[in-house]
Amino acid sequence: MDEGMPVAAERETLTWDDFGGATRDLARSIIADGFAPDIVVAIARGGLLPAGAIAYGLGVKSCGALNVEFYTGIGTVLDAPALLPPDLDLGALPGKRVLLVDDVADSGRTLALAVKMLREAGADVRSVCIYTKPGSIAMPDYSWRQTDLWIDFPWSFRGTVVQEDQGLPVGA
Repeated sequence: MDEGMPVAAERETLTWDDFGGATRDLARSIIADGFAPDIVVAIARGGLLPAGAIAYGLGVKSCGALNVEFYTGIGTVLDAPALLPPDLDLGALPGKRVLLVDDVADSGRTLALAVKMLREAGADVRSVCIYTKPGSIAMPDYSWRQTDLWIDFPWSFRGTVVQEDQGLPVGA
């Protein structure tokens, strides 16, 4: 077990049913706020599923992704978030209303990097995360729930199918 990693009893678990309800609640909050995005951009990988669900909830068909690596394992991170290819077409964003989506604002460093990039590209950016951690340096405009626990997301907590099938430890 990683040093400092929460034990199983100290985890927040998001079920698929909770995920569906959370993304619908978030879409309703965005609509109620009057923000009508032209484009939904996911922070991959964790933001891909929430971004798709929220885009459907909002009726937005234009979607993209920023590929960012920060977590290298449970509770282990790089020194700074790093962009990975392929790149998002930033030239298509000036003057557009962009909704940036991630699963969690943990440290907030990935969210801050992505918001900065999109704003520098000329977009009007709002951000949304299913979860927000109290110590995050960047808070999303919309969030479903706050927790200080490690979160088990239904799409990632079991690791890859190779890890699962071979009984290997779960990675990020």
